[in-house]
Amino acid sequence: MTKDAPDSAMDILSRLDTIHNDLVEIKPKKDINVISKPLPIEGTSMLIGFPGSGLVGTIALQYMVDQLEFEQIGTMTSKFFPPLAMMNKGVINDPVRIYMKNNIAAIVADIPIHPMICYETSRDIIDWLEPFKPKEVLTIAGIITNEPEKRVFGVATTEDALKRIEEHTLLLPIGSISGIASSLLTECKARGITAYGLLGETVNAPDPRSSAATIEVLNKMYNLGLDMQPLIDQAVEIEQSMQKISDEVQQTAEQSPKKDLIMYG
Repeated sequence: MTKDAPDSAMDILSRLDTIHNDLVEIKPKKDINVISKPLPIEGTSMLIGFPGSGLVGTIALQYMVDQLEFEQIGTMTSKFFPPLAMMNKGVINDPVRIYMKNNIAAIVADIPIHPMICYETSRDIIDWLEPFKPKEVLTIAGIITNEPEKRVFGVATTEDALKRIEEHTLLLPIGSISGIASSLLTECKARGITAYGLLGETVNAPDPRSSAATIEVLNKMYNLGLDMQPLIDQAVEIEQSMQKISDEVQQTAEQSPKKDLIMYG
């Protein structure tokens, strides 16, 4: 009786590979890692707000999820995200959070997305979202103008989709959008996912009034019934704080000796 030859290293590795293939699905590594409970299949409206001009999207959606008591169901991480974490009463908050209530989901971020990774971020978000067959995607951002009205401009990925927002926003006849909002809208259009952009008129400073204007549009689109007064009160506090800082800067400038000033011209 001949003794069986010992297993070669290749045989062992082959068996281990078979075992692992039975247990683990190997996928390419993504630039953005999503750790979340699954969304309902079909019918979900995904609202997205990343920091930008006036922090319009972040303020609006964080206010919405807080007031309506959305459940946080997930988070996003990436080596490309800036090393920044907000905290509240000593507790660290996820920089990018995923919320859910009924048929509305929301991605709310405290960190800005660098232009160099807008494509990768939007691609991986939609890669994660697409299998759940969302009803629509809506991004909120700010648009800087020289006007004080706090109007909300709207864009959509198709002419048919414009009908849903044309009564609630001012449609942009021509122009361009930049940043992560533009990448998300472009990615959705390429994949045939209905998507909208709400652009709140703002200045380049935290602007709760502009956020309140975009929430008024969300109230009409999704029948949220959100009360805007607490957010308007917050706007008054921020404006007063900014005015105080401006006055202090002006006072300091006036008290500075003229000989210390550098003149040009």
